[in-house]
Amino acid sequence: MNGRQRAGVGVAGVTALAVAFGTGLALGGSEDPADSRSRPNARPDTPIGQPIVLVNADLTATDSCEDLLEWYVDHGLERVTPYGWDSGVVYFDSGGVAEDSATARESSAGAPGVAQVDGATNNETGTNVQEAGVDEPDVVKTDGEILVRVQDDELTAYDVTGDEPAWLDTIDLPGIADAEILLVGDTIVAVGLDTESGPDSGASRPYGGYWEGPGDTRMLVVDVTDPAALEITDDHAYDATLVSARLHGGVVRLALSTGLPDLDFVDPEGLRTEGSALERNREIVTESTLDDWLPGVTTGDDDTRDDLLACSDVALPDDDAGLGTLAVVGFDATTPQTWDATAVATDSQIVYASAERLVLATSPWSGGWCCVDVDGLSDSGDDGTTRLYSFELSGTDTTYVASGEVEGAIADRWAMDEADGVLRLAVGPTSMTGSFNSVVTLQESGADLREVGRVDELGVGEEIKSVRWFDDLAIVVTFRQTDPLYAVDLTDPSSPELMGELKIPGFSEYLHPLGGWRMIGVGQDADATSGMTRGAQAALFDVHDLTDPRRLDVTTYTPGSRAHAGVDPRQFTWLPDSRTALTVISEGDVGTTGWVSVLRVEDGRLSNRMVEVEYGAEVDQVRLVPLPTSRVVLVTGDDVSFFDLDG
Repeated sequence: MNGRQRAGVGVAGVTALAVAFGTGLALGGSEDPADSRSRPNARPDTPIGQPIVLVNADLTATDSCEDLLEWYVDHGLERVTPYGWDSGVVYFDSGGVAEDSATARESSAGAPGVAQVDGATNNETGTNVQEAGVDEPDVVKTDGEILVRVQDDELTAYDVTGDEPAWLDTIDLPGIADAEILLVGDTIVAVGLDTESGPDSGASRPYGGYWEGPGDTRMLVVDVTDPAALEITDDHAYDATLVSARLHGGVVRLALSTGLPDLDFVDPEGLRTEGSALERNREIVTESTLDDWLPGVTTGDDDTRDDLLACSDVALPDDDAGLGTLAVVGFDATTPQTWDATAVATDSQIVYASAERLVLATSPWSGGWCCVDVDGLSDSGDDGTTRLYSFELSGTDTTYVASGEVEGAIADRWAMDEADGVLRLAVGPTSMTGSFNSVVTLQESGADLREVGRVDELGVGEEIKSVRWFDDLAIVVTFRQTDPLYAVDLTDPSSPELMGELKIPGFSEYLHPLGGWRMIGVGQDADATSGMTRGAQAALFDVHDLTDPRRLDVTTYTPGSRAHAGVDPRQFTWLPDSRTALTVISEGDVGTTGWVSVLRVEDGRLSNRMVEVEYGAEVDQVRLVPLPTSRVVLVTGDDVSFFDLDG
């Protein structure tokens, strides 16, 4: 076994937190030999059983592995039915007819910005990210001299210092599918689906509230010291689903979810009644083990599954926050053989991360079946409340800090932001709210996240389409028939104020600040009367006067077209020196054609030039990567080249 788990957090971190919050609850610390999961892979110089400080009244610890398993089983018995687990989302239209749960909304709003609407540019590795300085996985990365891309589970390095990109080396990435990469120094971390795990791997993959099936995670580490001789140095397989991966300060942090375990349930069929099926399924839950509930890891060529974390690393919510395990694993990218891990027994699938904080959010319907009516209001199966768990990030450590809750639903990580100790949220309607959206602020107060301010009734009967956060400002776009753009002043977190709104046809799914109080919104044009979408559009906004936000200009694309940045903001690039935005536009579901829209901003107007670059499913792989030399690399499904900005 090559993997070694670091035990707990450092003594200095424990002491500092105990002083800062004055109310520490030791999570773990059991030295009972019966606790067979007490960090079997701990480093020799790390005492087993060192406590993790849990400064959080809403999260509790267990005394032993037996207690932890009992907690999982007791809560599992509440969730099992004659047909297995009860998880799922059923959506109803206005006539009460059930729709396919795969229509669950997965909003992809814009990345937060900075004070006074300063321009946001791509991260130093070339990716348009949510938080400045916090890198995210992508299919392409660069350090300005080499560019590395992953395609069809192959990793290829190029030299981008010459007149044309020059191929250096290609290697296979074994046992991984749909891989994306992080780049730090001479190290690449590739994460994706583990193709060597089967249906009995023990992992369930919750997505948008319904079950999609197994989705275990594989991580490969590649040495690019010599980009002409790429070499895989580490291989880790997790029997858990990857929720998010982030890189900051050389530290990679993975959020991994096991969801509800894949147990061998029976169904009522033949002579087996619902009653007997329920009885047998309850027995199966009772017979489950911690290996069913907690994620494990296999390292290198060793086929032995080892513990990713110890029982004492798992915190238990004191209310129904969904059932599962969300583990956060932190490690130095250059030494992935050792890691810190902590977990919360929840099935949260929404993870927001800044440089200093990580926040887990549980959807209001994560506790069971949920029915959503035509207005998006949850009317059964949950209490309409989102639970929030905040963690402090320091090195590879992830330390519990505070928790709280908010009435309403958080669509995804883009609806969350943290600034100066204030957590800001854009929440949609549930059974605990009116049929409107809100901006809510919360502050850490000891062990609690306490609501300190809110603005309600944003987009009554409408859906949040995008959010952009700044130090003292939130821009929220909602839509049903027209596109209200709301400007919310956050200067005083305890008293946020709606300053102004703008109603225009269509909606922006992604907002990008350009500096000088101007933004580009990329999304869909729509008929103002019917709300029917007509095709993609890009609009230039001025928010200098928050009481009177204005749309200065708009570019519309062909009917049926789609703006890819609305789904994946990594397909948008802003070049401040040339005041040019590059975004991917496509048309057609069958026989798709993809273009790069070259949008130049000058004197409050947009000019557009379309460049045809790709076709079919590979349009999703198009990236435009800026280099320090002011050149831009165009990455398509089949080619890597320099993009001609001037045509």
